[in-house]
Amino acid sequence: MQSMDEIYQRYARMVYKYLLAKTHSEQLAEELTQETFYQAVRSIDRYKNQSIR
Repeated sequence: MQSMDEIYQRYARMVYKYLLAKTHSEQLAEELTQETFYQAVRSIDRYKNQSIR
């Protein structure tokens, strides 16, 4: 499993760009990106390493 830092480095820009497209606000997109990863860290103990594919 990748570390959270690796996951953040890999996906943060993509998440930010998605949120920026939805909100049209750089500040809000940045805040929501941080909140997204914060919530991911908080709930990592509930993650089951299974794919839905």
